[in-house]
Amino acid sequence: MYAIIKNGGKQYKVQEGDYLNLDLIDASPKDKISVEEVLAINAGELKIGTPFVEGAKVELEVIAHGKDKKIIIFKKRRRKDSKLKQGFRRQFTRVKVTKVA
Repeated sequence: MYAIIKNGGKQYKVQEGDYLNLDLIDASPKDKISVEEVLAINAGELKIGTPFVEGAKVELEVIAHGKDKKIIIFKKRRRKDSKLKQGFRRQFTRVKVTKVA
């Protein structure tokens, strides 16, 4: 059984026992979170929502918070003596999928 959920403008395919890095969620570790934005669910047969499947939800348990690796953004315009260098570290919440219903 798997489900496709939406979080932070991105879609994730999840199963029970999976670990995910979602965008930062305001919750402390060991908190339980439920996601009702389920786009599709497969429990023997595929059920697709319009846009969400009614009655379906995915329960998550917060494991920890953290930061990803640094991403370097470098823009250069040739022959213009113009360049820009920026760094970015995405903050995330690590969660474990406990139940797909």
